[in-house]
Amino acid sequence: MRATTEDFAKVFSVVQEQIARATDPPPATLDKFKSKLATLTYSEIMNLWQQEQSTREEWESQAKPIVELRERVTPEILDLIRQQRLQFLHDGTLFTKYSAKGHRIKDKFWYCRLSANQKVLHYGDCEENAVPSIEDLPHKLAVVEIRSLVTGRECPYMKDTRKARSTASLAFSLILDSEQDPLNFVAPNEKVFDYWTDGINALLGKTMTSKETKNDLEILLSMEVKLRLLNTEGVDIPENPPPIPKELTNFDFCYDFK
Repeated sequence: MRATTEDFAKVFSVVQEQIARATDPPPATLDKFKSKLATLTYSEIMNLWQQEQSTREEWESQAKPIVELRERVTPEILDLIRQQRLQFLHDGTLFTKYSAKGHRIKDKFWYCRLSANQKVLHYGDCEENAVPSIEDLPHKLAVVEIRSLVTGRECPYMKDTRKARSTASLAFSLILDSEQDPLNFVAPNEKVFDYWTDGINALLGKTMTSKETKNDLEILLSMEVKLRLLNTEGVDIPENPPPIPKELTNFDFCYDFK
């Protein structure tokens, strides 16, 4: 395996760092220098750099300009997450069917998906592993008819405390304005539960509060801030903005354009 020019540059920078760290503070003897140098292996230097980078990023994230940048970017990221959640609802999900009393119905499934205009939920029974189109789903629920979203033990069919905790934690219901029974769901896993509850909250104009949203927001926000700060690499970010110069006492400027 041949080394490239980039490999040589990386090795030189590591060797330079090894020597700098081994001589700070200056060792009393050559043997002590060699001994300290032996502990500063390539992997050790890389670990030290990574730790220092993490510490620097953590400190910079608390700087006022970075905090203000995160606050400015946050609405854009939340809107991106909202669009992804609504697209997830549009693609639809296969749910296991449960009775009105919260009992699982063996080998019975139903599918639910959001219309392209985001105004109607289409749903209906289907076979396992099926992905029916909207046209194949006979039942409809207008989003405007949804009064609220409830989850867990607050769901009408999960009031019984004897229900398994794992099942209750994945349950959510759409409470309707009309006299209709609520539309009840049990998500196949926590991620689908978070995506659907986020999507319903987005449709209702409410805040998305799931764990997935918090994780996605932190990851995407961190990436976006790093991208916007690429041109400032190597520049120390001040804790506070520089002071504004005092106002001039005389604005009678004279320009000679001849």
